[in-house]
Amino acid sequence: MGYDIRPIGRVHSELTDRARAPKQGFEDAPDAKLEIFPEFADGLGTVSAGTEVLLLTWLHEAERDVLKVHPRDDLSRPLTGVFATRSADRPNPIGVHRVRVLDVDRRGWLTVHGLEAVDGTPIVDLKPVLDRFLET
Repeated sequence: MGYDIRPIGRVHSELTDRARAPKQGFEDAPDAKLEIFPEFADGLGTVSAGTEVLLLTWLHEAERDVLKVHPRDDLSRPLTGVFATRSADRPNPIGVHRVRVLDVDRRGWLTVHGLEAVDGTPIVDLKPVLDRFLET
């Protein structure tokens, strides 16, 4: 059984080298631009400056056959299963990033703060951050 994931956009960032990128967005990651492809731009709805979103990406430079890593690439730390870490290297390299929206251009471009993904990373989805349980 297979599953299809279509990118809805692409990350544009000054980060170009995965090895030199921060491990987490709150670790001095530069502001970045999110290009949402035109066919998906209407999906931005009420996303606006000041909101926080969960950005899901496909970590296209990840190694997909890795099951254990030294957390944060620190060889002094014991090997740990990837599902207990935030490592990009994993069978399905889906990145989850909590970012703050700084600006939205209704043509499908967002400027965000706190994103450690490298330039060219495919965007899989955006979801609002819910800080409390909401019944619908």
